[in-house]
This record gives sequence, C-alpha cells and structure tokens, in this order.
Amino acid sequence: RYGPKMPLAVDCTAELIRCKVLDSSGRLKSHELILSYGLALVRFVNLITERKQKMVSIPLRQLAREVDIPIWVVDLRHELTHGKLPRLALCRKGCDVVLDWLRKTYWSRQLGNNLCEESEDEDEEEEQDGVEANAELDNDGWE
Repeated sequence: RYGPKMPLAVDCTAELIRCKVLDSSGRLKSHELILSYGLALVRFVNLITERKQKMVSIPLRQLAREVDIPIWVVDLRHELTHGKLPRLALCRKGCDVVLDWLRKTYWSRQLGNNLCEESEDEDEEEEQDGVEANAELDNDGWE
C-alpha cells in the first residue's frame, strides 16, 4: 500500500520482531544477537528522532524526551554506536521497551486505542510477574 516507503514505526517494529524471532530460534550466538538487536535499536532511535531534528542540531537526549523515549535507550544507542557493546540482556530489555513504546505510540492509534486499554492491565500484571510475564507478552502479543 505504501510502495517502497513504509512508515517508520512499521519498519522499526518489523526489525525488532525479527530480532526476537532470531533470538528465540537459538541459531545465533550471543555476539550476533547483540549486533542484531543493536542495529535495530540504533535505527529506531535515529529514525524516530530524525523527524524532529531542525536546521540547528538538537541533542538526541532532548529529542527523545520530547517523544517520551526513555533516556537510557538513547544511552544504549550511544554505547552501541560509539562504545563497548552492551550485554545481551540489556539489548533484549531495550527491545522490549521500544516495542512497548511503539505499541502505545503508534499501533494503539492504528487499532483505535484498544491496545492501550489492554496494555494498562498487562503492565500491572508484568510488574507482579516480573520477567516471565515479559516473555509471555513478547511471544504472544507480537506474533
């Protein structure tokens, strides 16, 4: 429908889901998964904040704050781009947070806010159930 130009949120969601599928397949080594997640997270931060960039360079942290992207995700992007590669667990957590941001910011609007109402209930359950609830949401909610 969009031809060669897909909406940024759709493209980012597809890349992040691809990383989760590769991760769950068990076919890639830890280092390869970090690189895969890293590329998807760097692209997300760059593409989403790029639209708000003006003629004068605005720091990514400020742009991220304006669109409610957690600052630690921007810091993770910075480490992936300029520093030592982070742990796989941090990349997985970054992916989960970004997918949740995409769900609340983009997908819920596309589906008439039905996902936002469901996510509030899920968020309460996730806080109680911890990491196991996150894994269930990732596997079931995004397939």
